[in-house]
Amino acid sequence: MTQSGATIASVKSFACTYSSNTAGTSACPAGINTTPNMQTVSTSPGLKCVFNIPTVTTGCGAVGLGANVIQVTQTATIPTYFISALAAFGVNSAKTLTINAMSSATLVGSTPPVNVAMVIDTTASMGGEDSDPNCNNTRIYCALSGVQTMLGELAPCATTDAQGNCIAHNQVSIFTFPPVEADTASDDTTCPSSNPTITPYSVPTAPTSSTTTWNAPTGSSSTYQIAGYLSNYSSNGQQGGSPNTSSGLTVATGASGVRGCNGMQTPGGDGTYYAGAINAAQTSLMAAQQANPGSQNVMIILSDGDANANSSKITGSNKLSGNVYGSANDQCNQAIAAAQNATNLNTTVYTIAYGSPSSGCSTDTGSLAISPCSTMKQMSSGYANGDTSHFYSDTDASGLCPTTGPVAPGDIFSAITVQFSKARLIPNS
Repeated sequence: MTQSGATIASVKSFACTYSSNTAGTSACPAGINTTPNMQTVSTSPGLKCVFNIPTVTTGCGAVGLGANVIQVTQTATIPTYFISALAAFGVNSAKTLTINAMSSATLVGSTPPVNVAMVIDTTASMGGEDSDPNCNNTRIYCALSGVQTMLGELAPCATTDAQGNCIAHNQVSIFTFPPVEADTASDDTTCPSSNPTITPYSVPTAPTSSTTTWNAPTGSSSTYQIAGYLSNYSSNGQQGGSPNTSSGLTVATGASGVRGCNGMQTPGGDGTYYAGAINAAQTSLMAAQQANPGSQNVMIILSDGDANANSSKITGSNKLSGNVYGSANDQCNQAIAAAQNATNLNTTVYTIAYGSPSSGCSTDTGSLAISPCSTMKQMSSGYANGDTSHFYSDTDASGLCPTTGPVAPGDIFSAITVQFSKARLIPNS
């Protein structure tokens, strides 16, 4: 149900492939669990939208088909050899018996719990108008509306104990680039919101397998992190609840509904360099995982992917060096290396190419020449090995950065969020 391109017909057909049907029909082909002694099996899969039931925690909007439950009913007519033999003794008995079996399944909130680092591009290019009818507003507005969708569909609590107390949370943190002065980051997360002070791009140490701590920058230091790992984004602590207007995540994404709280904006001025933001996010994820035992790490990077910062806007001793981290050269390839390092450190990296052009990455030349679109693709987990399931774009197959998945920001974030969930059987209803 959650796979890209799924339709009601394809889901029903897939369910039928596991049926007990011996002879298939156009509505339900023969299945792999055929039973020779039941020759007349009929299978009827159906999709349902169920709510206000404790065992169903995923909203219908989280699945593109508008349903959160699949229910399959099988019916068979079997001969009653021994019962029908009683007819010889004058006992009136049926020669066949009709039996039914029904099973229902749904998605449950993330199992295991997730730590999500959102890396959002707030450079000047994101302030331009998005002409796509899926949003028809500024790019940053449309992007943040997608994050709001995720926060509405991700259950704050991943696991409860026998008494219903939450014992494991789904946590979300927001990172941005260009970086900001740490003591002004709260300008994005408190009402009324305003632009934090932009700083030159810092170059945090790239994490390794032994990294377990994260010290968030403070004072006048440069930081990419706007909001720490929070699970307070729902007003009632439940999936699908209205946004908690006091949560820094709610304010930063512009979902507070409070006048003067428009969320993160796009002051720009530094160009684009985002390898540092990726490394900072990955370091923080590894520390978050230590504090949230049994959790999994997820990074979602949304950008047009066109890195082009001037060396004067990058700090560190390597900014005038060659193809090394922190250099003003080969900035897109640095971003790919940072994202692939995150994947190697067991973080699932999703990328969303937002308005990505087919040409750019002007600092990447020679054998390292690459387009912003290709950069975003190669940063996603598994792409190098042919796995495209972690890459999304806001343009369809005919666009500049094509994708076969959803293209509207809300639909993209829904498709990502639902991948945190697992299927489970539930009581029939």
